[in-house]
Amino acid sequence: MNTLVWLAEHFIGMFQQGGEVFTSLVTGIVPLLIVLLTGVNALVAFIGTERIEGLGRWAARDGLIFYPIRYLIFPILSVFFLTNPMCYTMARFLPEKYKPAFYDAAVSYVHPPLGIFPHVNPGELFVWLGIATGIETLGLSVVPLAVRYLLIGMVVIFIRGVVTERITAVMWARETAKATPALA
Repeated sequence: MNTLVWLAEHFIGMFQQGGEVFTSLVTGIVPLLIVLLTGVNALVAFIGTERIEGLGRWAARDGLIFYPIRYLIFPILSVFFLTNPMCYTMARFLPEKYKPAFYDAAVSYVHPPLGIFPHVNPGELFVWLGIATGIETLGLSVVPLAVRYLLIGMVVIFIRGVVTERITAVMWARETAKATPALA
């Protein structure tokens, strides 16, 4: 009989704990996300959509000097202002040869800023919150980790963008060579 009581208490306890977590989200992170999204949308409206789109056209220029713009600044601004998954749409302002690399950079950056800017990818916030809970359990601040995660993310997206652009160029060159009949 004690086993049955224990099972019943723990079964309902699991749902009580889930309710407590849900309540903490509704009273904590959800209002924060709503205010952040409102603020970001207001900032986009203030700056002007045409200016943000102009940055995309500027980043599409050829040359090494445009690599940091194309694979660092442009993805970061896209993720910050448009959030996941809308940020990928900014690739429409880039030539086809840069789209895969931009996408790779942008998709790689939707997680690193979560500790500081949770609005960028609220659907995956649970990953950061799990890490943050562990850090806070140790009695440490999550801010240094969030800043490091953000900065390392910037390094990673830049490298990924450049490498993916090179891989894309090699693959397209191979496909072009296959499609072009050899001259006899």
